[in-house]
Amino acid sequence: MHKLRFYVQFASILPSGVVKRAVFCPRVPPLQASAGPRFAGKALTLQPQHLKTLLMKKTDIARLGHEDIIRLIGKEWMLVAAGTPDRYNMMTASWGGVGYLWNKPVCFVFIRPERYTYGFAEEQQRMTLSFLQPGHREALNVCGTRSGRDTDKAALSGLHPLALAPDAVGFGEARLTLVCRKLYRTDLQAEGFIDCEALSRWYNDRPGGSLHAVYVCEIEEVYEA
Repeated sequence: MHKLRFYVQFASILPSGVVKRAVFCPRVPPLQASAGPRFAGKALTLQPQHLKTLLMKKTDIARLGHEDIIRLIGKEWMLVAAGTPDRYNMMTASWGGVGYLWNKPVCFVFIRPERYTYGFAEEQQRMTLSFLQPGHREALNVCGTRSGRDTDKAALSGLHPLALAPDAVGFGEARLTLVCRKLYRTDLQAEGFIDCEALSRWYNDRPGGSLHAVYVCEIEEVYEA
């Protein structure tokens, strides 16, 4: 479990669509020089070169049409985060999808029940999918191999969480973030597999081998850095 390492005072989105927040940082370690400003236990002062790190612009769903979704998810990977600004967790994922269902833009999210993020996804109505800017592969590795049960993954990875809504947490290092609302949830069933090779290859009785929970979520908002 994580708590936000800096606290975000909610504010209205500006007419330009930019998410503007008053940020207070009582105990945030300094960012890397390439990532943004340093914090000193006080309100954050933004410099122009830091705006892309800590301010995100709300954009249209059509923005996704400019992405290679298969490469974006399967090769670049994404962070799936669920919870509230005071209590959340995130995990790296390279399986999932984006499409159109029930006359809504949707995403398909797969989470194994043993993942710590699973409990947060079950509790909350929303989750976020964050695609990080180049240079953060190690952060994705950390979030995919370490558990939030016993690790502060935000601190270890160097990621800086942002409260996008009362039940949606994004990250300042993301170049693209989807805020998604759950519409449907089910569990994969072994008897439903037509391709038995996929079942035997990806699922087993060993730790980390259980069948995924599947969430169909409406993409409510899209933010870009």
